[in-house]
Amino acid sequence: MITREQIPAVLDHPVHDREGKKIGEAKHVFLDDATGRPEWVSVKTGLFGTNESFIPIHEANLVEDHLEVPYNKDMVKDAPNVDVDSGGHLSEQEEHRLYEHYGIDWDTAWQDANASGTGGWARSDREQRTGTEMEADTGGWENTEPRLDAGIGTGTEGRAAQEPSTADSPPGYRGSGNDDAMTRSEERMHVGKERRETGRARLRKYVVTEEEQRTVPVTREEVRVEREPITDENRDTATAGPEITESEHEVTLHEERPVVETRVEPVERVRLSAEEHTDEEAVKGEVRKERIETDAPDDTK
Repeated sequence: MITREQIPAVLDHPVHDREGKKIGEAKHVFLDDATGRPEWVSVKTGLFGTNESFIPIHEANLVEDHLEVPYNKDMVKDAPNVDVDSGGHLSEQEEHRLYEHYGIDWDTAWQDANASGTGGWARSDREQRTGTEMEADTGGWENTEPRLDAGIGTGTEGRAAQEPSTADSPPGYRGSGNDDAMTRSEERMHVGKERRETGRARLRKYVVTEEEQRTVPVTREEVRVEREPITDENRDTATAGPEITESEHEVTLHEERPVVETRVEPVERVRLSAEEHTDEEAVKGEVRKERIETDAPDDTK
């Protein structure tokens, strides 16, 4: 549960869902009119933070620099729309719709808000004042005018109908004050960046079979008949042996034939690497600004 003292650590800080995914930035914290405790947080969602969704924080936890809520991101984005600028209050109908969306039992929540020590709206005025004083004694702020309606409490940025005094308030709270000045506020657009996956590249090796043709010289032997006349030089060789006989003489012929053999040889190394390229991208957003007009007689300077 988030305490009032922890509200400054929640505002303008990230809000994560139960899976650790960032939902958006916390913009307003709304207090329970019955107990004065933080009950809802509004979170800027959408591509440029143009939507504001409500999340119950009675089971939320402050972890390091962000708030963790026990709901997933899609459930928060699908929450019923609520007009944040409607005076800093949730109507009973809006509260019922939000309770139903987040699966919270209204009757159980009503009983918890009126339990002993909570200063609930169904208890007596004396009990409420006692609960308020107890909260002030434990480091809270004195609530001199407790509200008795069943609406969920006020916002934290100038929205409260019962704002704590600025002297006792933590940073981030603004009181109406007792001077004659009026505070004018503006929304400032802060553009951040998030890193997301756009695709994956992989190397895949596969085998293909191709036909390759080479030309190689081959040699073969052929039979050729040679005749030579009898001369004085070869006469002795020619007349050796019987004068008239039958005989055979055999010659072995040879030829070359191409033989194909394949060997595996490494040819190159291939790897993937990512290169970063920086581009300029324009971002548009809507910001709200307060304007102050003077309504005075015409002769007033």
